[in-house]
Amino acid sequence: MSHPRPPLILLTRSGCCLCHGLAERLGPLVPHGALQLVDVDGDPVLQQRFGLLVPLLVAGADPLHSPVLPRVPPRLKGLALQRWLEKHLNRLPPSDPG
Repeated sequence: MSHPRPPLILLTRSGCCLCHGLAERLGPLVPHGALQLVDVDGDPVLQQRFGLLVPLLVAGADPLHSPVLPRVPPRLKGLALQRWLEKHLNRLPPSDPG
């Protein structure tokens, strides 16, 4: 049995071709409005913590306190990327409804 999916945040940097490519590949797989792109360079705390690690996916609304998914293999796309995403999202504990 699956639980409701958390929103996803894609941590990016301006000019990052890997970030741009992952955002494009995720677009068709994530329901409209469920993927937010956040440029880590716009926030000093995010930049310090994640600056050299982007692109990263965060499962939740708060990039500092939500689970960070493993790095997405850069060649995954389409159905393989969808399966990877489902596998890692299904491993997350159910979110607290309250």
